[in-house]
Amino acid sequence: MQGTKAIAVLGHGAIGSVVCERLLAGAVPGARLDCVVTRRAAGAAAPDVAVPVVTADEAIGRADVLVECAGHAALAAHGEAALTAGTDLVVSSAGALADGSLGERLRAAGPGRLFVTAGALGGLDVLTAAASAAPFTTIRLSTTKTPAALVQDWMDAAQKEELARADGPVVVFSGPAEEAAALFPRSMNVAATLTLALPGAPVEVELIADPAAARVTHVVTAAGPIGDYRFEVRNHPSPANPRTSRVVPYAVLQTLRGAL
Repeated sequence: MQGTKAIAVLGHGAIGSVVCERLLAGAVPGARLDCVVTRRAAGAAAPDVAVPVVTADEAIGRADVLVECAGHAALAAHGEAALTAGTDLVVSSAGALADGSLGERLRAAGPGRLFVTAGALGGLDVLTAAASAAPFTTIRLSTTKTPAALVQDWMDAAQKEELARADGPVVVFSGPAEEAAALFPRSMNVAATLTLALPGAPVEVELIADPAAARVTHVVTAAGPIGDYRFEVRNHPSPANPRTSRVVPYAVLQTLRGAL
């Protein structure tokens, strides 16, 4: 890390607002929050944002690092431009990289560097170490959230009603991680993170809606020649958005520390 770097945050919702707050409090040495991109018009009064509100293009021009906290569409719209301009990019929406085309473009772009946060998932260091020695034979991810957090726009009325009336655990999806990330983009960043950490490995996902779920639970099991592994993470949901875990903005900040 050399000197102080200007940070732009793309998005000011459940994740971005916490990232901004912590940056302003000096939580990341060597990082200075320079500006933020929100849904407000650039330059509009924003009493809850203590730095200029700018367009994405202006943020890319001002910042050394762009921190994406705005979702898949925002990453697809601005990620490649940031990297091409030489701005480093920290990604919170790992699920967007499950789109092979976008993932390939971002990984090929530069000279800016690409950093992807592990988000709500742990244990990736052990899994990647084991996979580097020998491929896993099985990898499974079981994620449990409240039914309300799993309702999707593409669901028909009957599917939404089934989730609303669930009085016990309901399996909403079972299949490949890539498909899960595409169908549940706001809830399956963890599946994409696991896939990105273990390229080429067939990751199977089970997504469960449970009305009694007080926490967001991820259980990863993996087996291979090096060993058998099981990780369980039980995160409190974000009070601002039940689709994401409260820990995610802090994982983003940790990734930012490594990018400086």
